[in-house]
Amino acid sequence: MEVRVAGKAGFCFGVRRAIEMALDTVRERDGPVFSLGPLIHNPQVVHRLAQMGIQTIDDVHSAGEGRLIIRSHGVGPDVMDAARRRGLHVVDATCPFVRRAQELAGALAAEGCQVVVVGSKEHPEVLGIVGWTGGSALVVEDPVEAAAIDVTGKIGVVAQTTQPYAAFESVVEILKRAGNQVKACNTICSATSERQQSALALARQADVMLVVGGANSANTRKLAQLCRAAGATAYRIETASEIDPLWFSGVRTVGLTAGASTPDWIIEEVMNRMSEIQDQNIPEEIVQETAEAGETRPEEGMPEETSSEETSSEETMPEEGMKDAVEVRAVRHGEIVKGTVVHVGQDEVLVDIGAKSEGVIPIRELSCCEVNSPQEVVKVGDEIEVYVLKAEDNEGKLILSKEKADAEKAWAGLEEMLESQEPIAGVVREVVKGGLLVDVGVRAFLPASLVDRGYVEDLSKYLNQEITARVIELNRPRKKVILSRKAVLEEDYARLRLDMLDNLQEGQVVPGVVRRLTQFGAFVDIGGVDGLLHISEMSWHRINHPSEAVKVGDELEVMVLKVDRDSEKISLGLKQVLPNPWDNVTEKYSVGSIVIARVVRLAPFGAFVQLEPGVEGLVHISHLADRHVAKPDEVVSEGEEVNVKVLSVDPGEKRIRLSIREVTKEKQTREPREYTREYSSKTQDDSEVITIGDMVGRDLFDKE
Repeated sequence: MEVRVAGKAGFCFGVRRAIEMALDTVRERDGPVFSLGPLIHNPQVVHRLAQMGIQTIDDVHSAGEGRLIIRSHGVGPDVMDAARRRGLHVVDATCPFVRRAQELAGALAAEGCQVVVVGSKEHPEVLGIVGWTGGSALVVEDPVEAAAIDVTGKIGVVAQTTQPYAAFESVVEILKRAGNQVKACNTICSATSERQQSALALARQADVMLVVGGANSANTRKLAQLCRAAGATAYRIETASEIDPLWFSGVRTVGLTAGASTPDWIIEEVMNRMSEIQDQNIPEEIVQETAEAGETRPEEGMPEETSSEETSSEETMPEEGMKDAVEVRAVRHGEIVKGTVVHVGQDEVLVDIGAKSEGVIPIRELSCCEVNSPQEVVKVGDEIEVYVLKAEDNEGKLILSKEKADAEKAWAGLEEMLESQEPIAGVVREVVKGGLLVDVGVRAFLPASLVDRGYVEDLSKYLNQEITARVIELNRPRKKVILSRKAVLEEDYARLRLDMLDNLQEGQVVPGVVRRLTQFGAFVDIGGVDGLLHISEMSWHRINHPSEAVKVGDELEVMVLKVDRDSEKISLGLKQVLPNPWDNVTEKYSVGSIVIARVVRLAPFGAFVQLEPGVEGLVHISHLADRHVAKPDEVVSEGEEVNVKVLSVDPGEKRIRLSIREVTKEKQTREPREYTREYSSKTQDDSEVITIGDMVGRDLFDKE
C-alpha cells in the first residue's frame, strides 16, 4: 500500500497567522486573553490554546478586562466597536483574504449594489461579511437559492473564502441570466482553491482518501465532498485514533489531505499511524468476517457517500465543472519565479508561488537599499518576481529574495539604458553623505550635485519618492551605478524653454512661482522656465531688497516685459499687474490741499517725501522754510513726518511739487491776535461798553 500526501494540505496562511498572533498575545499578556469563538475549527488546537490561557467566549460582553483575539474568520464592524467601547485591547487576526472580502462587500454596498454572498448562512465568516454591508447583504448557498432571490438592478457578488470556485461561478451565471447588472468579485482564498485542486487531483489517483480536519470545519467537509465527486472512497477524521485498518484491505493507493485548520502535528500523527498499518499483516478472513458483520457504520468512519447531512450542490456537480487540478510547483535554488504577496508583516513578507507552502522574504531581501518597513516596498495582492534562496531551510521554510530577482532583471536593462541614454525610474530609499541611494532594481548612487538643476539644501524631501534619472556610469563587477537626475531636468528645461520662448508675448500676464531671491531681484518659474523679476519692477514704491515684496514659494501673476530670444532671457514685472497709485493722485492730492508726508531722502536741492507707497513728491530747498536754508537737513531729517502743501500735480511725469514754507505762512496768518478795545459810550456809572469783544480764541488751523 502506497500513501501519498496532497501537495497542499494543513494550515493555510490565514490560520497559521492567527495561531502565531494568539501565541504572541499569550507571551506578552498582562491580563486575561479571550478568543471570540474558537480560534480555528479544530478542537485539538483549541484545547491546547485553552491550556495556555486563551479563554473562548461567544460574545464580546462575556469578556472581562484584557485582550480579545478576533479569529481569522473576522467579524462585523459593530462587534469591533462593541469591543473597543468595553475597553478591550483588540488583537485582530482576521485573515487578509477575509478582510479583502469584507472591504469589497462594504464598497459594493456603498456603490448602491445589492450584495450577494455565496457561502454558508451561519458560518462566522459570512456573518462578518454581511456585517460590513450594514446587514443588507443576501446569502445564497447554491445556484438554486440564487435563482430564487428577487433582486433587480445592480448586484455585487462576493464569496466565502472557502467556497469552491465552481459554486461561485454558477451563482454569478444564474444572476446574470436574470438580466441583472452583476459585478462579481472572486474573493475565494487562493490557498483554499489550491487545497481543493490538489485534493481533487490526488483523489483521481487514489482508491481511498483520508481527509483530516475538525468535525465543524467547512473547508474540510468540502474537501471530502470533492474527493467523493472524483470517485474515491473518502473518510473524514479528526485524529489518527479514528483510523480503522480495515478500511485499507486490498487498497493499493491511499491519499491524504487535510483542511486549512489542521495543524502539522496531527497530520504527522496520521502519517505515523498509516506507517504502522502498512507494517501490519491483517488476515483476509478477518476482513471478510468484519465486512459481513457490518461492524463499521457511516457515523463511525464509513465513507460519507450516503450522508444526507453532507450532500450539497458541489457533490452532485459534474466533474467537468471543476477547475482543472494544478500541480504543486517544485522550485530549485537560483530559480526566479512569479508569486503573489499574501501577507506583509513587520520584518518579513509571505508570497504564494504555488509551492507546497508560502515562501518567506526576509526584510533584508526585499530591496537593495535599507527599508524600515516591508510596507514601503510591497502590499498584499502585489504580483512580484522572486529569487529562490533556499528551497527549504532548517525549519522547512521556503526562503525567497525580491532583491536578487530585481537585480538580475535590472542589470541587463541598465546596460541598455547606459548605451541609449534613456532615463530610468527609481525610488529614493536613503539619504547618505554626498547624495541619495536609489532603488532601480539594484542600488544606485545619485550625487547631491546631480539631484537638481540647482543646489538642494534638504535632500530628505526626496525620500520614498519616485524619480527619473540617467545612467552615467556602470560597473557590474563592482556593483557600481551612478545616476544623474540633473541631466534629465536640464534636457526637459531646455526643451521647455525653447517652446516657451517661441510662444511668450510681451505684455502677456502669466502665473509664476518665486524660486530664488538675489540682491537685484527674483527668479520666477513661469511654467518650467525661469524669468527675472528685477527689484525695480516689483513695486510702485522703492524697496531695498526683494524680500520686502516677495518670498521663495510665493505664487503670483507677473507680466512679460521683454523676451530676448537670442540670449534666451525673459524679463518680468510684478508692479504692472498691481494698481498704479498715480492713476488717481489728482483726486487724492488736489492743488492747495495740506497733507502729511514722510521724509524719505534728502538731496542738495531739497527733500523727497512720500505721500503713500509709490507716490513721492519734492519739497524744493526754497520751500523748506520762510528763511534762507543752506542744507535741507537744517530743517528736516529722514523719517520725519511733516505737513506739506500741494503746489502742483503732473500725473504723466509722476511729479508733485510740495511746500513746507507755504504751510508755515498760512499758519502764521491764522495765528490768534489781540483785538483793540473801542469805547463808544459810557454808562451812567462810567462803565465801559465793549464794541469789539475781548474774547479771543485759538486759531482753527492750530486745532487741526
